[in-house]
Amino acid sequence: MSRADHAAAGVSDRAPSVIEVEQHGVERIPDADRTARPLDLFRLAFGGANTFATCVLGSFPILFGLSFWQGLAATGLGLMVGALILAPLAVFGPVNGTNNAVSSSAHLGVHGRVVGSFLSLLTAIAFFSISVWSSGDALVGGAHRLAGLPESNLSYSVAYALFAVLVLVVCVYGFRFMLLVNKIAVAAASLLFVLGAFAFAGDFDPSYAGAFASTAAPGFWPSFIGAALIVLSNPISFGAFLGDWSRYIPAETPRVRVMGAAFLAQLATILPFLFGLTTASIIAAKASEYVDPAAPNYVGGLLAVSPAWYFLPVCLIALIGGMSTGTTALYGTGLDFSSVFPRFNRVQATVFIGVLSIGFIFLGRFTLNLTQSISTFATLIVTCTAPWMVIMMLGYVTRRGWYDAEALQVFNRRQRGGRYWFTHGWNWRGMTAWLLAAMTAILFVNIPGQFVGPLGGLAGGTDISLPLGLATAAVLYLAMLAAFPEPRGVFGPEGPRLVRSRDVPVPPIEGPDATAAPAAATTARV
Repeated sequence: MSRADHAAAGVSDRAPSVIEVEQHGVERIPDADRTARPLDLFRLAFGGANTFATCVLGSFPILFGLSFWQGLAATGLGLMVGALILAPLAVFGPVNGTNNAVSSSAHLGVHGRVVGSFLSLLTAIAFFSISVWSSGDALVGGAHRLAGLPESNLSYSVAYALFAVLVLVVCVYGFRFMLLVNKIAVAAASLLFVLGAFAFAGDFDPSYAGAFASTAAPGFWPSFIGAALIVLSNPISFGAFLGDWSRYIPAETPRVRVMGAAFLAQLATILPFLFGLTTASIIAAKASEYVDPAAPNYVGGLLAVSPAWYFLPVCLIALIGGMSTGTTALYGTGLDFSSVFPRFNRVQATVFIGVLSIGFIFLGRFTLNLTQSISTFATLIVTCTAPWMVIMMLGYVTRRGWYDAEALQVFNRRQRGGRYWFTHGWNWRGMTAWLLAAMTAILFVNIPGQFVGPLGGLAGGTDISLPLGLATAAVLYLAMLAAFPEPRGVFGPEGPRLVRSRDVPVPPIEGPDATAAPAAATTARV
């Protein structure tokens, strides 16, 4: 809609202030309010990963025994593949004006969409916790070295509470405020990481050899693939969240620009990954006790090898990174929770989930010592999310990117029927493919010392769970669509692509606020 059209329709062109509390939930964002650009998506996706938690992931190739150059190759491979898998998930937001969990109704059914909601909910809580823990530990450790702050439970409690409350306030205000925070965070954190190049230039040795003399050495390939998969899991973890941010991008925005923003945002995270890889190699050479695979302590090692003048930048990276990652995770959590339980609006759901998450953080850190367990939990959630992403992407291709905006909102409005009702609200084709692929992937997980699935040892110690889950989901979903064609009504005017369809009647949308009888009358090309 043009500015003239807005004026004629009586719609204000005024952009909402960053300090206005966002009112939109998961309903389709009105066209007049969709003023974000692909650049904004880039800032949010990059800002959410340009953090201390990503640096910790970047240290894993060294922990696995790889040399610096071997670790760089594993990081580059994992990042490129992960970015390619993630990028298509960005298009659902502009197309449907809602988040990806709601969009998944088209492929998993009106009720089956709760799979995406709970995957994003669990992922957000896990990564929010990891972010607060790692950033809080870095802040307290840096303050201890810089100003003598005692490393006590009280100090850690204050640091965690500071992060959590600040993040919760930003998320309550919503998308515009979160975008402002990430605009600042992207530039500030990037500058501080670049500053690290000067801090560690004299200590860095790119010839760090690691534990493997060559690629023929025993155990090299499991370590290389494992390191690449850990890097790859970082982009995958954003799959359920991209629609939370891209839904504010106008529907007419070229798809290639939207996907390009998501893709480039992940490639840009080579900065924190490289920081983690580089500093981990220095730690391994100068303070090897901190990279003991049995009890790694990257944050402690970083502070041990940092020059004194870099302690303050470390604290700033921890603060800025914790804010950036926390807001992108918790915002999506509140948004999705409000869609599953409509009695909560977005603000109420955000506060509710935020308070629960804060309680979980303190319980895990001081009572149950769940830090390592939550890392394992996050890995397993990402393993289950990857097959869901494949089903979404293949569904988009077979539907030619066509969706019924009204039918997607049936669950949120507590209605029945519509194009995506399938069998009592469940599309058992997509559900079966996701469930079997996720279960297969979990069976092959191999995280030494933490979790090894029943079949995790069949690949010679290599964790093949993520690629196996991706491949299994693709094969099973396409096989299900071929053997059991979906109703013709779920496809647009041009019909299906690559698969067949069957002619069955589309049930009308019924229930609260149902404004049309047959669902066909509510169809919109978006």
